[in-house]
Amino acid sequence: MGIVVLTMKASVIEMFLVLLVTGIHSNQEMMKKMKRPKFTVPQISCDVRAGKITNVEFIVKCPPGCQDPRYHVYGTDVYASYSSVCGAAVHSGVLDNSGGKILVRKVAGQSGYKGSYSNGVRSLSLPRWRESFVVSEGKPQKGITYPSSLTYSSSKSPAAKAGETARADQSPSVPGTAAQPVSVTQVPGTTAIEATHTILPKPSPSAGFTTSSLRPQPVGQRSKDLGEPALWKPESVLLDADGGGMEKSTVSRFVPKEELSTQSLEPASQGDPSCKVDLSFLIDGSSSIGKRRFRIQKQFLTDVAQTLDIGPAGPLMGVVQYGDNPATQFNLKTHMNSQDVKAAIEKISQRGGLSNAGRAISFVTKNFFSKVNGNRGGAPNVAVVMVDGWPTDKVEEASRLARESGINIFFITIEGASENEKQYMLEPNFANKAVCRTNGFYSLTVQNWFSLHKTVQPLVKRVCDTDRLACSKTCLNSADIGFVIDGSSSVGTSNFRTVLQFVANLSREFEISDTDTRIGAMQYTYEQRLEFGFDEYSTKSDVLNAIKRVGYWSGGTSTGAAINYALELLFKKSKPNKRKLMILITDGRSYDDIRIPAMLAHHKGVITYAIGVAWAAQDELDVIATHPARDHAFFVDEFDNLYKIVPKVIQNICTEFNSQPRN
Repeated sequence: MGIVVLTMKASVIEMFLVLLVTGIHSNQEMMKKMKRPKFTVPQISCDVRAGKITNVEFIVKCPPGCQDPRYHVYGTDVYASYSSVCGAAVHSGVLDNSGGKILVRKVAGQSGYKGSYSNGVRSLSLPRWRESFVVSEGKPQKGITYPSSLTYSSSKSPAAKAGETARADQSPSVPGTAAQPVSVTQVPGTTAIEATHTILPKPSPSAGFTTSSLRPQPVGQRSKDLGEPALWKPESVLLDADGGGMEKSTVSRFVPKEELSTQSLEPASQGDPSCKVDLSFLIDGSSSIGKRRFRIQKQFLTDVAQTLDIGPAGPLMGVVQYGDNPATQFNLKTHMNSQDVKAAIEKISQRGGLSNAGRAISFVTKNFFSKVNGNRGGAPNVAVVMVDGWPTDKVEEASRLARESGINIFFITIEGASENEKQYMLEPNFANKAVCRTNGFYSLTVQNWFSLHKTVQPLVKRVCDTDRLACSKTCLNSADIGFVIDGSSSVGTSNFRTVLQFVANLSREFEISDTDTRIGAMQYTYEQRLEFGFDEYSTKSDVLNAIKRVGYWSGGTSTGAAINYALELLFKKSKPNKRKLMILITDGRSYDDIRIPAMLAHHKGVITYAIGVAWAAQDELDVIATHPARDHAFFVDEFDNLYKIVPKVIQNICTEFNSQPRN
């Protein structure tokens, strides 16, 4: 009986222990579940740009009201990281204007972003940008942990960034060549100097070295007279003993040659801040140039590099060589001082082949001026194209695309074509077609290779004149502008001439050429008539004369049909990547519907300015004009007052243009 009782007690104790262990385990599981943090979606404001957030993939909550046009968006479906995150979400249709959660994923930068009008948001076009992103519904993906708080990029001062760059690019000392104490022994008959010095030998014109200065040379600066000695013999040196005169002493230690390049008590040059440009040289490596002239070209580059004070806070320089195909010799971030650039130039070997400068310019536009290659964004981009004779391909279109990507193109033509040789040129007058100004600032002509060195100073002066580097796209030199002019009966002959004067006054403000702003015009009543297209006149005087010759038509007012006509016959011939501006002038209400044609113009990326006079309807002007209407719609009560709004129209065109990001 006692045994049975003991057995029962043991079973009860065993069950109690099992329940206890099970309860503890269940408790632990419950505690784990309770301690597991709940994912909270971070909230951002409408003006936060994707580029400011360093996270690669994240979920955020957008507030209401991000449809507002002041929150700029660039691209369609894939957006440049300069865009408002929430504005892009509304444009893509993932959100409406009431806000909500979205999933954002960073992707690579694109070579171009196409603007469009979607879901009440007008996105803008952009030639290229360093980073992109896409948006989708804010549903977490399985297996991915999203941050509950976002990491934002810090904005450091240019000086701090320059310092970081300098530190990153300083080469470490060569192992075994660190400066060691040098004992100085007394020479009989002189005052004793009992000290330890670090001595850098100073080279002399002779093969040996006889003296040394205590003043070190700057980092990267080597004397031209160093020669190639493996060892330096002990020599007598003169030392200034605390200002008490020069004492003659003997160095008791050999100093290896390698130590000279790694030792310095002075900081490396940060570069000339008054010439902060990102500079690319496109050098001609074609077979026709020959080895001797190729060496002269390299010497020219070396002289330019020596004249420029290259450094992270000043100019940076890279080189692309072209023949049949272009290749980067070194990029902007490879070398951070003039001496290193000079050494790199000396190592360049000739590629040979044809002289395809146009292909080289396209290569530079797409590849060279990128963040990964050292492009700093805030510094002007400059490409200097060197050509022996003339290119073997076309350069006009490639140069236009380069300028519209923000690159200032300079052309140096050496030994250009003679009159007899011009018949062999694929593109006559190629230099003037490549640059944005034909005033001689951006193109230099050199009679022969032996005179090339004379161009060093003029080129450096122009490249460093950042105030005049206007060869890139500006509000005055980058558009196709189409005037849509109301010629209805209510205008009258006299007022029509006043309208033409208004058109001429606006046109006069722009830089007009076949590679800059181009002007076209059409007149409408019930019917439409093309007065002249974008490709008919390439000088300002020719455009102004063409405007004067436009004859008054008279008739009804079909503004909707006129907008459709302009899109089909005028803007259809606009060049790719050109900004398209439509300036419509009318004095009355349209007889036909203007809503669908206006919406179509906006959808096609045509920026529309509506100018109303006298009896024009303000509600129609607001519909025709690009959003926001307050910046694109104007009204004057009399034709004679049209001249007063010319400055405001130009100002708004440039304000809108300058609000876009720059690379």
